[in-house]
Amino acid sequence: MSLETQRKTEFEELLIDAEADDEVVQHTPPLVSRPWLLLLGLVLVALNLRPALSSMAPLLADVSASLGLSAARAGLLTTLPVLCLGLFAPTAPLLARRFGAERVVLGILLTLAAGIILRSSFGEAGLFVGSLIAGASIGIIGVLLPGIVKRDFPRQAGTMTGVYTMALCLGAALAAGASVPLSHYFGDSWSIGLGFWVLPALVAALVWLPQVGHKHGAHHVAYRVKGLLRDRLAWQVTLYMGLQSSLAYIVFGWLPSILIGRGLSATEAGLALSGSIIVQLFSSLAAPWLATRGKDQRLAIVVVMLLTLGGLFGCLYAPLDGLWGWAILLGLGQGGTFSLALTLIVLRSRDSHVAANLSSMAQGFGYTLASMGPLAVGVLHDWTGGWGATGWVFAVIGLGAIITGLGAGRARYVGVLSERV
Repeated sequence: MSLETQRKTEFEELLIDAEADDEVVQHTPPLVSRPWLLLLGLVLVALNLRPALSSMAPLLADVSASLGLSAARAGLLTTLPVLCLGLFAPTAPLLARRFGAERVVLGILLTLAAGIILRSSFGEAGLFVGSLIAGASIGIIGVLLPGIVKRDFPRQAGTMTGVYTMALCLGAALAAGASVPLSHYFGDSWSIGLGFWVLPALVAALVWLPQVGHKHGAHHVAYRVKGLLRDRLAWQVTLYMGLQSSLAYIVFGWLPSILIGRGLSATEAGLALSGSIIVQLFSSLAAPWLATRGKDQRLAIVVVMLLTLGGLFGCLYAPLDGLWGWAILLGLGQGGTFSLALTLIVLRSRDSHVAANLSSMAQGFGYTLASMGPLAVGVLHDWTGGWGATGWVFAVIGLGAIITGLGAGRARYVGVLSERV
């Protein structure tokens, strides 16, 4: 069996394990007395992992005008949550081992709700602190859900991953498209447009509550991986993750403002972002499947990044008559870049424990790097007074992603092994 063929057969099993650093040894089958309730809870939790991020962008101009924020300070509102994704994601396994994954998910959902309320109701200070809390909460929950899926739906891991991705994209699209209309409906109140998204978080917490009492009859066998930070391929995977994520969070944070600056209304700009996110659903499911059918992933990486850059430049410079075409192109590209970044973590790892550590490295360092992109766009807008120069930011980040992706896309394993502690 060839190296790449072996990876294809392992792909579904490893992908869902990429966030878990411990081997779970089951002595009794997991207690899932109401699998439909667990499934509903997982979908609702996943649905809440993007609204706090995507609801801000369409309302950013109103928020900035109301509070007198400069473009650079407004950029911090898009930078802080992304930075917290990287800084707080590594704490998730520690919290889960101490309190249990189900309890942590419930507690962090309530923390996310508190962050949303804080940023929508307590002026500029609350806006920034609440954004930080929301980003940290999303980072922690995002690490825990895949392990729960793998444990409780081991035979449907691939299907459940698809459902998880669909819910995540749907939440992002709903918040991007509905925040401005909600604001207008309630007397042009941006605080209600942002604060509305506390409701689905509380509903998710209520539906998730029964999971806290379940016993899963498992203990953990710890593994460790040494030398990953000295591995060149691991850094190529990490940099690709960070650079493609940087473009994604620039789109989340600034695309509506860019389109408003070009003459669209806030509602139209929010709908364009929402449509682009919905399209990501299709390419995020298709790109990994197609990429694992070739000898390596380099061609797929180049294609999806060129689609992304084409969509970005079209939204920035092309006539607005063709905007929806460029938004769709952007969505196809970004859905592919994100899913390929996750796929590379799996395909470059020899086992699930290496994948867990590579995932932690790629997310921790990668999202920290990604947070610099939205900040750079805000600073550049302040310096130039317009959006035209941001094309250079897109080009530099996109070129960097292609270069690092060509290294990460080769059919090789990172040069480290896991060992039982």
